[in-house]
Amino acid sequence: MRFLFFLLPVLFCCCEGSSKAETTIEKTPESTPVETVRSEIAPANAEEGSGVMPTREAVARIDDPVKGSPTDIKITIEGLQPGTYRLIGFYAEGHFLADSVTVKSKGEVKIKKQEGYAQGLYYLTFGESQYLQLILGEDQKFTATANFANINGTVKFNGSLENEKFYESMAFENDFSSRHKSVVKYLEKLNPGEFEFDEQTKKKESLEQERIDYLDRLFTEHSDLLFTKFKQAGQNPKVRDDVPEDKKVYYFRKEFWDNVDFSDPRLIRTPVIINKLKRYMKELTAQNQDSVFASAKMLVDKTFAYPEYYKFFSNWIVIQYEPTKTSLMDPEYVFVNMARNYFTRERAFWSDSMEVYAIQQRAHEMGQSLVGQQGQNVISTDQNGNTKELFKLTADYLIVYMYNPTCEHCMEQTPKLVDWYHKNKNNNVDVFAIAIDTEDSEWKDYIEKNQMVFHNVYDPTNRSIYAKYYVDITPEIYVLNKERKIIGKNLKVNQIDIIVNRDKEKRGLN
Repeated sequence: MRFLFFLLPVLFCCCEGSSKAETTIEKTPESTPVETVRSEIAPANAEEGSGVMPTREAVARIDDPVKGSPTDIKITIEGLQPGTYRLIGFYAEGHFLADSVTVKSKGEVKIKKQEGYAQGLYYLTFGESQYLQLILGEDQKFTATANFANINGTVKFNGSLENEKFYESMAFENDFSSRHKSVVKYLEKLNPGEFEFDEQTKKKESLEQERIDYLDRLFTEHSDLLFTKFKQAGQNPKVRDDVPEDKKVYYFRKEFWDNVDFSDPRLIRTPVIINKLKRYMKELTAQNQDSVFASAKMLVDKTFAYPEYYKFFSNWIVIQYEPTKTSLMDPEYVFVNMARNYFTRERAFWSDSMEVYAIQQRAHEMGQSLVGQQGQNVISTDQNGNTKELFKLTADYLIVYMYNPTCEHCMEQTPKLVDWYHKNKNNNVDVFAIAIDTEDSEWKDYIEKNQMVFHNVYDPTNRSIYAKYYVDITPEIYVLNKERKIIGKNLKVNQIDIIVNRDKEKRGLN
């Protein structure tokens, strides 16, 4: 059951609710109206800075994108049927409808806009599977021709250096990839030390140097192009040879954003930023709460002086690791630390004071029960009217079980917890169950029905548990060790033993 907590409108984009994930141990818009468009369009050749804190005046910069010169584009596509087609733009993690284009005859696509489009990468779509990728940079006056049977393979541009280099680069990369894969596949069949192995190794290194030289020329000769910035941002850092093996991933992650020019807000209107962000947070970062926040902080701190990136990164990370949407054991740790560091009145420049207050209040409620912190005592009343106190229990390990009698998942987990208790009650463990958002008769009937013979309490005011053990979806299970530190949370019953046994191993008790 979900309780009264919510994802606030201050966040950069919205997300749908979901049921609680199985816990893994350790584990835009333009100023004109937009249409929601399908996101399965094929991705572009999507490859893949500290400063002064932005102020609230930075909002104007975000709402005023960098536009190009007046747009005057004519594209003739042989075989294109008359109809209405769409120009789709990128922004952050989504797509938006930039314009609709009517083709009347002769396959002529004409796109005109006096104020120019926001600079970025666009798709001109012709149904489900046909599209033309376009870089719209500073100069948005050009012509092009193509054949509908293979639009991207036949397109030729006149007057657009951005798109000439874009398509030239795609052709180069496709050719390089084909040749490189062939050599690598052949090398796998050879043994080191053989003459042919050495020859193929040299060939592979020669190909890789060819690509390096090509990119160096592109970045040097056309440094002013949006495409160049896009292409450069997509380059991975070189794996360091001057550090120990166990530090290579750390430095790769640390240098992962070095090729991105955060002073150029146009890049957020290409796929490169979101593709890098997902890889950085989900693949290069270990999925435990400490590592996730450390990576998030490393990135967000780079973008203090660049409000569009700062706002997007901060909000995206909070939404991705929102407690009900991740398999982290303690996603609240990420939320709390993001809120304390970045969603403050001084730093969340896009939010009003009430929104910031609401986030800080939620962070306060979560922040009292993070893994590794000292647990808090709960004093409440049992079904017989007697006072029960959590910290008067003497077992080495205490299970705090928070549930609601009408909650479907609680109905599933409660009998399992009762069985677990009977099997383990002589192993220095105890259970302290706290009913939430219920009524006295309902709670007592539930205890009797499920034969919950461990300690049970209920406080209709919730005052005895407020801001002590955070719960947004029931059931919620916390594990406290002998020192009454929180060593596990967001668990299912079958995961309790994993947490307890791990703590015992640390103590040399197993």
